Amino acid sequence: MIIRLIIEILVGALIGSIAGKIMDKENKGFVINAVLGIIGGAVGGWIGNILGLGGGWISGLILSIVGACLVIYIIGKLK
Repeated sequence: MIIRLIIEILVGALIGSIAGKIMDKENKGFVINAVLGIIGGAVGGWIGNILGLGGGWISGLILSIVGACLVIYIIGKLK
């Protein structure tokens, strides 16, 4: 259980980092990237579920990156 949590945090950080580079906001740091990646994964999964997309790990990663980009965009507009 702890190993899974650590892996999810690391994958979330990677997704947040990728989304930060796509959105040109990569200077947020590891913790912020991890949080944005985890939130983005949830948002991307939710959007994929609504649209009937997903089912594989590649589509899950893509949806997570799209979700993290969306979260970064929304946070940028709120500031």
